[in-house]
Amino acid sequence: MEEDTKEKDETEDDEKTLSADAEKRSVMNLPNRLTVFRMILIPVFIVLFFVDFPGHFFVSLAVFVAACVTDIMDGKIARKRHLITNLGKFLDPIADKVLVATAFILFLARAELFFTTYLGSWVMIVAGIGVALILARELIVSGFRLVAAGSGVVIAADMIGKYKTTFQDVTIVVFLACAGFSEFFEWCALKIINYVGLGIFAVAIVLTLISGINYIVKNRKVLTT
Repeated sequence: MEEDTKEKDETEDDEKTLSADAEKRSVMNLPNRLTVFRMILIPVFIVLFFVDFPGHFFVSLAVFVAACVTDIMDGKIARKRHLITNLGKFLDPIADKVLVATAFILFLARAELFFTTYLGSWVMIVAGIGVALILARELIVSGFRLVAAGSGVVIAADMIGKYKTTFQDVTIVVFLACAGFSEFFEWCALKIINYVGLGIFAVAIVLTLISGINYIVKNRKVLTT
């Protein structure tokens, strides 16, 4: 009886090992599937943002948060299970940048999110410039990394870049939450929350500029080789 149990355990262990090895060899492993799922959520997010029904901002917020959760999960799983692949290195930053860029571009289509009623149309001009700076930074850094990779240099993300990403994500969450509540309520607190969102957005823009400049200055040798 003990021998049968031991053989069964060994068989299960072998199956788990084979399954883990197969997953490591597979390009479309769990982290990459999560990344692809995040990319699929982007058009869903767009549709829910524009289709007008009660609570659509809350639903689009839920989709955005779900996408952010997959971003956290795919990285942790890839590192923990040693499932880092070239496909993942390629897709993950693209999915992140397209998700955030999409959200900010959509916000420019809804002037009320930037409180133009109370602050004036100049806010949209500043917001447009801010979004343009965010997009420009991502394009410049991505191109810079390609040049560095061609020279055999790997540029890792720094803390300023991570703070930048956090503030951008929080800005999007605050704007969507405020827009969602404003569909049903007219609280004075919503104005305060929206102002807070604008403040966080301003910090995100500043961090975006600083992190972009920091990337280039720290690795300027890449452009001279």
